[in-house]
Amino acid sequence: MQKMSIDALARQQLQAAVSGSSGRASDTVFGGHEKRLRQTVMAFRAGTQLSEHLNPGEATVFVIKGSVWLKAGAEAWQGKAGDLLIVPDGMHSLEAEEDSAILFTAVKLDR
Repeated sequence: MQKMSIDALARQQLQAAVSGSSGRASDTVFGGHEKRLRQTVMAFRAGTQLSEHLNPGEATVFVIKGSVWLKAGAEAWQGKAGDLLIVPDGMHSLEAEEDSAILFTAVKLDR
């Protein structure tokens, strides 16, 4: 059994994102390439985005701090601290409206 503070990790990653040159920082807290389930704490400086990409399977974004926009085609959903966004199947992008931290959860599907 392992235990960790997602809030503390989010604060750490947010500090790294805000002070780093890329404006992003992340740490996988569970799973990875060898597992089906993956959970990653990601942080973004305001205005930073993940360009359009295809999700690896079923996925959610839980907003820990800040405000983000999840976009798919002509649709967009805003998520603020405490919100859970269901990532649509297909191409999508994510943009931080303000300094933000999220918990990204994905389950890879056999395709």
